[in-house]
Amino acid sequence: MPLDIVRIAALSDNYIWLVHDPASGDTTVIDPAVADPVLAEAAARGWMIGQIWNTHWHPDHTGGNAAIKAAVEQAGRACTITAPAAEAARIPTADRLVAEGDTVTLGDHVATVWEVPAHTAGHIAYHLSDEPAIFIGDTLFAMGCGRLFEGTATQMFAAMQRLAALPPETRAYCAHEYTLANGRFARHAEPDNAAIAARMVAVEAARAAGEATVPTTIGEERATNPFMRATDAGHLAEMRAAKDSF
Repeated sequence: MPLDIVRIAALSDNYIWLVHDPASGDTTVIDPAVADPVLAEAAARGWMIGQIWNTHWHPDHTGGNAAIKAAVEQAGRACTITAPAAEAARIPTADRLVAEGDTVTLGDHVATVWEVPAHTAGHIAYHLSDEPAIFIGDTLFAMGCGRLFEGTATQMFAAMQRLAALPPETRAYCAHEYTLANGRFARHAEPDNAAIAARMVAVEAARAAGEATVPTTIGEERATNPFMRATDAGHLAEMRAAKDSF
């Protein structure tokens, strides 16, 4: 039975993902920036949160950890927080630390941990091949990639190539609504790319109507994301620097 995945908007442009397995009743929260809207959404749906999965340490991805865990435990249930081992010192709420190749489960669904450093030094993703889906945090965005705060263009290029190798129908759940700005840069970077031009028509209409533009798919990103289409790490570095000042 497929997972139910709910997008929760938070702060100015964050997305928190609430993921529920109907077969088992298990529910996890991915990258909770804040707690209240997550708890409210879960309660409205009658879902009982039992896990939190963090992709990296930034406060807009972990800020709701403690309050969600406290609320769940106050209700007499357990809540396990899973986080990247390489960032353990920066995520003190973590109960379980994971690295490349480890797995986490939601009912019978198994997510494999990918190490995708670049945005932060220990950034991870959670890949569910049976959905197929990947919760990618701030590594991949629709038509863009994360800033290189703690890592390198070589690391980001490797992550983009690894993601590009996934089946095209794989849904990529990123954590921010950056598509409009990313698309404007993509159009600048590849002015002759008809797929980018066509996608931007849809993105501009969606944003004008107040609609979200994610998740995206790997197939869409292969066609329209200049960072996934970079020829090498040097090319990606040049585009990332250009995007930072665009």
